[in-house]
Amino acid sequence: MTDQSPRYHHAVIARALREIDAAGPGLTLDGLAARIGLSTAHFQRTFSQWVGVSPKAYQQYLTLDHARTLLAHRFTVLQTAHETGLSGGGRLHDLFLKWEAMSPGDFAKGGAGLDIRWGLADSPFGETVVMATDKGICGMGFTQEIGQAAAVADLVQRWPAASFRRDDAAIAPLAAAAFGGEETALHLIGAPFQIKVWEALLAIPSGHVTTYSEIAGAIGHGKAVRAVGTAVGRNPISFLIPCHRALRKSGGLGGYHWGLPVKRAMLAWEGAREDAREALNTTA
Repeated sequence: MTDQSPRYHHAVIARALREIDAAGPGLTLDGLAARIGLSTAHFQRTFSQWVGVSPKAYQQYLTLDHARTLLAHRFTVLQTAHETGLSGGGRLHDLFLKWEAMSPGDFAKGGAGLDIRWGLADSPFGETVVMATDKGICGMGFTQEIGQAAAVADLVQRWPAASFRRDDAAIAPLAAAAFGGEETALHLIGAPFQIKVWEALLAIPSGHVTTYSEIAGAIGHGKAVRAVGTAVGRNPISFLIPCHRALRKSGGLGGYHWGLPVKRAMLAWEGAREDAREALNTTA
């Protein structure tokens, strides 16, 4: 693995995010670089390239106040997103996503007849389990908080009648595209209500957030906030279907199926990149 490969960069960033989160604001750049095992200059360059801001600037995005700041300044009204065409196929947030949903009848069969390949991949948020059918990625989970075996089992049990086989070679290019911002096909396997919720999540731009109640209103079930929260938690394609962008009205993070540290890292990473993008556009 060379120091120019995406896998190398993902490993460096994933470890750096964990170290920053665990150490808090007192960690210096030199100290962080030493923990990662890189020179300060090389680490700063690598981190800034992939996150968009310096490690020191990134630390502020990991605070609880960051979620409240996002809610106050980057709150997405999903009804408007739907009306302006942000939802649906085509380009969404900073990824090219296209998706196809399984029919309710096929979903009721528990995945019978589906051949699902899976593999492990590196990402900016740690080791990732990625699953896919011939139509696209159908599952994505993170092992950092619950471990590899539990993450795989969690996804497998969602489609008990499907056939699963490990194929890291086939999964590698899908994972690289997903985390590299390239065109990515998704296969949504869920109940009709769940798929409505997941499609609403796909309308939330990167670096922005919304609330569970806003999602409920956007899908025409304004009083079903609890059911929406359950559907958000059952999202099988984490990160790509951005359930991490759903917050409580108070600005609290709420829950996250793969662990709150992973959710916090995703929001911080996206917030930092969006701020860097805005700053670049302002000076251009």
